[in-house]
Amino acid sequence: MSRGPRVVAGLGRPETAQETADRKAEASRVYRSSQTFRNLIAALIVTVAVVAVIVLAVPRGEPAARPQIDVAAVAANVESTMGSPVLVPDLPANWQVNAAELVDAAVPVWDITVAVPEQGFVHIAQAFDADVTWAPQVLSGIAPTDSQVIDGREWDEFVVKDPSSNANISYALGTQAGSDYVLLYGSLPEEATAELASSLSTQIDVLSEAP
Repeated sequence: MSRGPRVVAGLGRPETAQETADRKAEASRVYRSSQTFRNLIAALIVTVAVVAVIVLAVPRGEPAARPQIDVAAVAANVESTMGSPVLVPDLPANWQVNAAELVDAAVPVWDITVAVPEQGFVHIAQAFDADVTWAPQVLSGIAPTDSQVIDGREWDEFVVKDPSSNANISYALGTQAGSDYVLLYGSLPEEATAELASSLSTQIDVLSEAP
């Protein structure tokens, strides 16, 4: 016995051909939409997984420590080149020597650049066969503003009023050491620079007595 058209709940009657087509089309649309959403979620999961693998694969070790500069060894070479003694400062353990070199210029200079934690930086410069007139060449033309005595030795004092226009150099102390001129300049506070000058007193005495 053949059955008549199926009565659809909610309609109370059989579907028309158009209603059947519309229902199937809507079901197909909903299915495709759900598939698209699932594919999007799957793509996101794959992307996150790939990023995680890349991040985990990147080495996480600490950056290699900067090799320490053997100031004494460099100084020995400079002494051999210049034929005269040079300063070899005994610095605190936490002071970092960033450079130690013989600057080849009209006035040769043995220059040690030091970074001082939480205080700044300082150059320990020994200009060969020079006097106080050399200092303004590295201090933007600034002449001594005063002087002070440290361990019985007179030091020229330089105060830089505008450090931003002078490589952040704010203060300097300089003194004659025999035929050479020693200049301590940078961003160290006055007291710290004076303490550094005091620590060099014995070596400066040796320079002053050198033939």
